[in-house]
Amino acid sequence: MAARRPLIVGNWKMNGLTASLGEARALAEKAAASRPVAELGLCPPATLVAAMANALKDSAVGADVIKVGGQDCHARASGAHTGDIAAEMLKEAGAAYVIVGHSERRADHGETSEMVRAKAAAAHRAGLIAIVCVGETLAERDAGATLKVVTAQIRGSLPDDATAANTVVAYEPVWAIGTGRTPTTAQVAEVHGEIRKDLLARFDEGAGFRILYGGSVKPDNAAELMAVADVDGALVGGASLKAADFWPIVAAKGLQ
Repeated sequence: MAARRPLIVGNWKMNGLTASLGEARALAEKAAASRPVAELGLCPPATLVAAMANALKDSAVGADVIKVGGQDCHARASGAHTGDIAAEMLKEAGAAYVIVGHSERRADHGETSEMVRAKAAAAHRAGLIAIVCVGETLAERDAGATLKVVTAQIRGSLPDDATAANTVVAYEPVWAIGTGRTPTTAQVAEVHGEIRKDLLARFDEGAGFRILYGGSVKPDNAAELMAVADVDGALVGGASLKAADFWPIVAAKGLQ
């Protein structure tokens, strides 16, 4: 099994207008100058997916070093689903990834692991890499149920056709997202180790799946978090909105 290539993805959530594309270009310039070993991605709002893909393509070097992703997709390829977006639409717009099962989707929209599994399968159908998110709430952690919850989400959210090439797992402790709180490195290591064990038990190439850490990843804690065993990169929220903040996180894991 070849070494897992680090992956660092920015999730812009519901942030960004056309003027924000300058940050993507600035990040592309930094990456083009340094040629990081890490694979880089940005997931803007759906309104910017095509524009960002085109902006990076027009920058001559950007498309080579940064790929674009969506933040969600519907399980079906088309139909009467007002306000939703199909994986095929994201693919046509220039996306390479799509995030599914983010805790904000699970909590705000009542998404179950069964629904997330269907969305991941849709991503595979469209030729996208599914970034499947899992993670526990503070109440679940305090109850000592973290590993049970995450294992159940892994089993329920990953389709049987998941491979190391078409699927990435992102562990995001819900209580750390946007709060400024982060787990200890020992807590991160425990959960990532359990996820790896689950992947190895279910998939022949379980050792090849990349597992990202997400949850208040910032320039000042990125190096410590990404030095943990089985942390193959990061899914970054607010710190990915500005190239000046995102680049130090990239440098922590992804430079030669």
